[in-house]
Amino acid sequence: MAHLFVYGTLMSEEIMRQVTGVCPQSDPAVLEGFSRRAVRGEPYPGILPEEGSRVEGVLYRDVPEASWERLDRFEGAMYERRSVQVELIGGSVEKAAAYVVRPEYRHYLDRAGWDFEEFLNRGIARFQGSYPGYRHLD
Repeated sequence: MAHLFVYGTLMSEEIMRQVTGVCPQSDPAVLEGFSRRAVRGEPYPGILPEEGSRVEGVLYRDVPEASWERLDRFEGAMYERRSVQVELIGGSVEKAAAYVVRPEYRHYLDRAGWDFEEFLNRGIARFQGSYPGYRHLD
């Protein structure tokens, strides 16, 4: 899979660059049939399948092969990389990978949504200082 759909912390180009070493070309995108939820007690979200819901995010194009292993380690055991289809502005559809919360971890998700702007304003420093995925990158 060459494209990556992100819906949370990796929408920050700074974090994407820290994790993968690159910041590929990106476009706004929507993932239908999924819901974004806050992870309880954490500044980051997860997604899970939910009929009738949609998640707005970013599609990074042509993510280099070397970045995928780093992304897998960063996301950790709570998430699985899945193939999805996202819709771009204008209606075109692209295949991409997305990190979806594994069923056995869904009880960590709150019913509350998650807001990217609030994350940038209030949660990014905490995330960068405490998220365990950063320790798995080296």
